[in-house]
Amino acid sequence: MKRNIPLILPVALLCASSLGAVAAEALTPLEDVGKSIFFDKRLSINNNLSCAGCHAPIVGWTGPKPGFNLAGAVYEGSIKGRFGGRKPPAAGYATLSPIFGPVVEGVETLFVGGNFWDGRATGEKLGNPAADQAQGPFLNPVEQALPDLACVVYRVCTSNLYGDLFQAVWPGSCDIQWPSAQEMKVLCTDEGAVVPLSDADRITAELAYDNIALSIEAYEDSTEVNQFSSKYDAYLAGEAELTGQEMHGLALFKGKALCANCHTLDPAGPNGEPLLTDFTFDNLGVPKNPENPWYTMPPEFNPDGFAWVDPGLGGFLATRPEYEDFVDESLGKHKVPSLRNVDKRPGGGFAKAYTHNGYFKSLESLVHFYNTRDVTPVCPDEFTTEADALAQGCWPAPEVSANVNVDELGNLGLSIAEENAIVAFLKTLSDGF
Repeated sequence: MKRNIPLILPVALLCASSLGAVAAEALTPLEDVGKSIFFDKRLSINNNLSCAGCHAPIVGWTGPKPGFNLAGAVYEGSIKGRFGGRKPPAAGYATLSPIFGPVVEGVETLFVGGNFWDGRATGEKLGNPAADQAQGPFLNPVEQALPDLACVVYRVCTSNLYGDLFQAVWPGSCDIQWPSAQEMKVLCTDEGAVVPLSDADRITAELAYDNIALSIEAYEDSTEVNQFSSKYDAYLAGEAELTGQEMHGLALFKGKALCANCHTLDPAGPNGEPLLTDFTFDNLGVPKNPENPWYTMPPEFNPDGFAWVDPGLGGFLATRPEYEDFVDESLGKHKVPSLRNVDKRPGGGFAKAYTHNGYFKSLESLVHFYNTRDVTPVCPDEFTTEADALAQGCWPAPEVSANVNVDELGNLGLSIAEENAIVAFLKTLSDGF
């Protein structure tokens, strides 16, 4: 048993909603330029996708498109028809994850920290996993898909809205002899292009790219993003009361339902706030999402087709020779997310998706799965949607059958009323109370 470890909406609306119902502190120049970069659609090959396109404040810094959430839950990149394999993790509170690494607890080695569902944005490069993570999507061919980091730097440096601010915050970052504007336009819309720069200018561009990521991380670490302004926070501060059902859910969360074993309530935030994650990795036995568009991506991206299985943490560890002994025991594990903003949405009918592949479409069904996974018949078809599984009274087999956590979920013995109480508590975790 794992033990607790201390530790389609317009961009204008998305920007405005990031302030929520509380007054965030004024942004510093570094945070301000990070925010501008975060919301800039120009930083994609077709000028149509910003970081906020997959991590929108109005839904707790995750995917803002209900049509995607209700289906495969994976988001389309800048190039039409290209999708990744996992749903967008939340960018909120991501800066509080520690640098990735092993932690020994008794005879067990656990991996803790990093960003992305598999932890591969370790924080080892830039000092914070959120900064390492910020460098990934710009150059990922199924996300923002720019061909060269120099294209990201060029578009930041030449922005009419914030280019001067970036240069003021990071002096010298834009002191680069670029090809002509027309050449850059062509190069940065060509998937295979490499921007021709001198060796010195290439070094400057690489440092500037790091500074872009550090700017994004600074914004994601600001009080505009990490607000700690939920009803539960107000309750802890003695400024709000939970309803009877919410209190019952909290008691179950800490006790019978075992939620707090991983989604810890310890005072671990900047001012002692609970972070609702221990930053470890777990295989919950989540089924395959039959509607995941990754299954039908071309062989150049997914050569396995419908036979593809997400290796999770084990897949990342396989790329690190020092961790090769832990690969098999880590297959199928994904990062334990913070439950902050888990129900944040612009309205009661707005669809969100849950778990690494977005299989679950409601907190009610997710909690029901935690409660009944091991006492419900197995669906005959491993590619059974959540809706069909609920209708048939079954759950599909886990996507990865090894390493499934059978100690803390699967047969919790909760009543429907207790499941509903847990959901009621989870709804107190949305910022903007």
